[in-house]
Amino acid sequence: MKKIAVLTSGGDAPGMNAAIRAVVRKSIYHGLEIYGIENGFQGLMNGNIRKMEIGSVGDIIQRGGTILFSARSEEFKTPEGQQRGIEQLKKHEIEGLIVIGGDGSFRGAQKLTESGFPCIGIPGTIDNDIPGTDFTIGFDTALNTIIEAIDKIRDTATSHERTYVIEVMGRDAGDLALWAGLADGAESILIPEKKDDFKAVISKLKRGHERGKKHSIIILAEGVGSGFAYGKRIQDATNLETRVTVLGHIQRGGSPTASDRVLASRLGAKAVDLLLAGNGGRVVGIQQNQLVDHDILEILDQKHAINLDMYKLSNELSI
Repeated sequence: MKKIAVLTSGGDAPGMNAAIRAVVRKSIYHGLEIYGIENGFQGLMNGNIRKMEIGSVGDIIQRGGTILFSARSEEFKTPEGQQRGIEQLKKHEIEGLIVIGGDGSFRGAQKLTESGFPCIGIPGTIDNDIPGTDFTIGFDTALNTIIEAIDKIRDTATSHERTYVIEVMGRDAGDLALWAGLADGAESILIPEKKDDFKAVISKLKRGHERGKKHSIIILAEGVGSGFAYGKRIQDATNLETRVTVLGHIQRGGSPTASDRVLASRLGAKAVDLLLAGNGGRVVGIQQNQLVDHDILEILDQKHAINLDMYKLSNELSI
């Protein structure tokens, strides 16, 4: 193998640039030509491909987002779109591809592998919802962004004796809400994986108010529903002054934490090693601080599971 490429796809995540840097420099270290594909699979189909040098990834390890940009592409899900991508890979004589993104990105990588172009997936998503790895690139940074915001909101909540509902990202996975809620002592954590027990939430709020508690923090993952709608339900049921904050895309930005930089660097290098060994259709990850890799189809067939012990603990500590 002499030429490989890297792209980022789907939602951006802090640490993607650190992963790109690792892929580029590890490839050059081993004498490979490395190409960057801009704008994800859409850019692949359009031929947005450029050769990367050592200097191409200088001074990016600390930057959020992705220097290769990202996009979602419905067209690439079609056989015609995939064929356009394959033609571009052949045109540039690229023999292997590294895809940084989530499960949707991995489906594209699997299709290319089946067509004879070995691909390696690197899990990059703040949702931490990829099976086969303890953590995904961007999760730790997003989590710390949420915690910093909650800490500031708590100051206001205390000053005005209010209940706050804080809506965080997590359409199908509640890891961000769960970890943030446990780390910041939230009274209730609402996640897609657990049925919403509104009566229990209200009961806990009322008990706290009766014993003199001045404020409450409720963390709600966006997959559960609207934070504003939930806040109104709480105020109607308790008559407690309730405010809502939707953190939104602030959770995706910012300089990656040391943990995300190190994780991205390790996973990026591992992906190159797999291609050099002639492997394709794999997803890299980390389990118990050890690098691992799994078959892409195995990962796509699994469903991410929440840590139920952490969820139980959060309820026990928020009495």
